[in-house]
Amino acid sequence: MEPKANSQELEILYQDGPCLVVNKPSGLLTQAPRGIDSLEIRIKEFYRQQEGKPADAKLYLGLAHRIDRPVTGAIVFARHVRAARKLCTQFADRTVMKTYWAFVEGEVSPAEGTWTDYLHKRHGMAQAEVVDADHPAAKEAILRYHVRWNSPAGTWLEIELLTGRTHQIRVQAASRGHAVLGDSQYGSTQEFGIQHEELRDRSIALHARHLGFRHPMTGEAVEITAPLSVDWDPLALPLE
Repeated sequence: MEPKANSQELEILYQDGPCLVVNKPSGLLTQAPRGIDSLEIRIKEFYRQQEGKPADAKLYLGLAHRIDRPVTGAIVFARHVRAARKLCTQFADRTVMKTYWAFVEGEVSPAEGTWTDYLHKRHGMAQAEVVDADHPAAKEAILRYHVRWNSPAGTWLEIELLTGRTHQIRVQAASRGHAVLGDSQYGSTQEFGIQHEELRDRSIALHARHLGFRHPMTGEAVEITAPLSVDWDPLALPLE
């Protein structure tokens, strides 16, 4: 049976030396300006408590990647600069394996394939759009997918990200008429998860399921699987 994560608590999936992988809850920014709650702030507090440091102690925490606010799943942090640099290099060189689970509207066909688009992040907005390849700000976006299951509610996809663009999966899926459930920003008309009064607190059916990388200090392969949140329960996915 698939274990369920508590979206209100910090869930540690892996900790070894300077590496920490957590299961990010929905509705929480990965990083934010001073005074706004974020996963970065919570991780720093975790380390302060673990290391017995005072609440006002400055503490380094490196971010090698980010996950969108309404998205859940595995994300890695580094406790010191050297580890952060080595992790960032792996992401830049595209040697990190990132697999997502998404539940999208409609029936996706064919059952597996590659989506290639050119995306543009709109200036000053947390929004991306598909543009022509000759657009001056276009960035290539590539993912591979396969259908795990179809139901009347939509299609469960497993997605391997080959690039890491802003809102990439959300935009590429929505542009093909398959918006991620709950993602009203990109046209979804179906609800997903708890319908919090604040839209920014609501989750969408997108989850960073697997994360694979080399430990920045030992070079050993690290493979992490992040449990789904309870928001996925109503979909009744055949997990076993």
